[in-house]
Amino acid sequence: MLTTTSEPFESVSVHSKMSYKAGSFLWNLGQFSPLVPRNRTLRLYPLKFCRPNVSHSNGNLRNFLLNDFGNGIQTSIRYLFQDAIILKSRDGSLQRKGLNIATVFKVDRLHCPKRLSFDPRHSLVSVGTFDDGWKNVNAHPKFSSGPELSKEMKPTPISYRKLSQECNSLSDVLDMFSKAPTFPSSHYFSAMWTIAKRMSEDQKRFEKHLMFGHPAFNQLCDHMMREARIMHYHQLLFSLYAIVKLGVPQNTLVVQTSLRMVQERINECDEKCLSILSALLKALDPCKNVDALRAGLWILVEQRVWKIESVITLQTVMKYIGNDAPIALKKKLEIKALKELDKFSPLNSQRMFEVLAAMNHRSVALLSECSKKFIDNIHGCPFKILFSILQSCKELKYYNLDLFKEIADYVATTFDIWSLKQVFFLLVIFESLHFRPIDLMDLFMKKVIEKSEFLNSQNINSILYMYSSLNHIDKCQHKEFLEGISNALTGCLHHISSENLLKAMYAFCMMNYFPLALINRLLQKEIINELLTSGDIERNVHRLRVLDTCLKLDGIAYHSAMDLPLPPLPPAPLLSHAKVAQVLNSLLGGEEYFARNVRLPHNYHIDFEIRMDANRSQAFSFSEANVTSTNVQRVAVLCVPRSLYCLDSSHPRGFLAMKVRHLNIMGFHVILVNNSLMKKLNMEDASKFLKTKIYSVEATLTTDVNLQSTY
Repeated sequence: MLTTTSEPFESVSVHSKMSYKAGSFLWNLGQFSPLVPRNRTLRLYPLKFCRPNVSHSNGNLRNFLLNDFGNGIQTSIRYLFQDAIILKSRDGSLQRKGLNIATVFKVDRLHCPKRLSFDPRHSLVSVGTFDDGWKNVNAHPKFSSGPELSKEMKPTPISYRKLSQECNSLSDVLDMFSKAPTFPSSHYFSAMWTIAKRMSEDQKRFEKHLMFGHPAFNQLCDHMMREARIMHYHQLLFSLYAIVKLGVPQNTLVVQTSLRMVQERINECDEKCLSILSALLKALDPCKNVDALRAGLWILVEQRVWKIESVITLQTVMKYIGNDAPIALKKKLEIKALKELDKFSPLNSQRMFEVLAAMNHRSVALLSECSKKFIDNIHGCPFKILFSILQSCKELKYYNLDLFKEIADYVATTFDIWSLKQVFFLLVIFESLHFRPIDLMDLFMKKVIEKSEFLNSQNINSILYMYSSLNHIDKCQHKEFLEGISNALTGCLHHISSENLLKAMYAFCMMNYFPLALINRLLQKEIINELLTSGDIERNVHRLRVLDTCLKLDGIAYHSAMDLPLPPLPPAPLLSHAKVAQVLNSLLGGEEYFARNVRLPHNYHIDFEIRMDANRSQAFSFSEANVTSTNVQRVAVLCVPRSLYCLDSSHPRGFLAMKVRHLNIMGFHVILVNNSLMKKLNMEDASKFLKTKIYSVEATLTTDVNLQSTY
């Protein structure tokens, strides 16, 4: 507390008080103005910061703020308190009493001077009265640092952790702030965000509404803007992150001011701040200021990537750096992560999948190493991590068969600890990866049969799609499983949409199962008309064609002719498959022994057709072979892309399996040729491969086929 040493005096009049205040103001202004260099004038901005005028003769702005501030503005604040009190004695004469300054206000790291406020609510000094009648001057807590002043006048700083523990709502934090504000204000925002994370969505929405209406909220934002230049950089980042997460609109003054300060002080960013800044940019919506800050972060990371020591910081920066970051920067981060592999904990290895997916960078080397570490520590891994890894593999198009098998086997061996819902979601993501976990699908099928209450209108179609897409059939319980799903679907038939009904029936068709109740419902005229006039018409038409083909070819007991005006089928693209044609030409003895791009009834198309004897030991030319003869076996060669197989296997997926079934019904022996495999084989190996496929085993062993090979 700062006091005078004059003798007591009587109460002063209102006029005297006004004269006192005016005299103090003018004297302070006179003391302050000579200390500011004339070539560096200050101008007040509406954001409550003082900035040097653009017109200065020498020295740059940064040197002025960092160096000259301590010699100019700081001195003015010190002298502001000297001889500042003008008192009036009993005889009416003015007295000026010198003050002994107990403490001097010092700034350790101030980047820009704040403007001096003469608002009586936020004045630098306050006037009080002693019991003996003397007036005293109380220094503002912000400019006092003595031990006695700290105890009596300065509120004790409180950490955001303690605030979040003591308060149960956002309004409680604001109430504590309004009673005794402390520096920095970032603690209050961080505490409110910590509390909000513990709430449900409805409660969070209600609390935010109360927060915006709280009388102290605007005051807290005002404090935040005032302190943005002087608080530590990590506190500024934390507070801005909390403000954005609390739902404060991004175009508000407090957000834009804080964002501008983050830009101006970005060179203060250390390793800890890098991770916070990266997460902050992820939370912000794109705008010019955010784009500029993100570009600055990219430059900063590129300069300091090799100095990052913490694996967590490295992964956080990689995760939030943005999928549109420069490729060169992504490669640097990848190399840095590969160098730090020895420091990776099992948790770091698990998290790397999500990190690479977030930055949209497919690093096979990094994913392979992390897969090995994850497999070694898979036991005890929670569902959330398993699903996240599989989802990341899907986004990155990373197909690691060993990784998928280990996850599927682990879930299958610990099947009882997982809920059906968890297993269901894992199977859905496995299907999207084209991976067929046989044991796990069998266990799930058995559990669904036992607990039919799990089936509802929301998951039936997903289960049907999953099993039909992967063409998974368990001979022991396949029929019982399909009957259970069909019964459950029939129970909610009047609540299911026409498109979902068609989708379910399409899946049943691929699995060669035809529930009559669903067919009767689907073939109603009003349902067909709805499917042909609304929704995804092209997809609906395709599925209706498949249903019509199945009803005609699969020999079910029920069949009703579908006289539907379906649009004409678009012509199938004609692919040459030159390598396969060249091998067939050499293997069979000429082009007259096979036909290309053959169109068949029921909208089917095959790449090559060969006509052979019943034992498939000899090929006939098309001129001498009679299709109607019982001694002629028609062979269909289908050149199939890898995507129509299950992952890393020769097991055909749904639609291809159905096509093979229908071609068999039409009298064809079907040979599937994997396109990717044929590209890898040379001509000699490709010839051997097709020979074993075309000719029967007996014919290959006992018959000497005349091969006119040119190799």
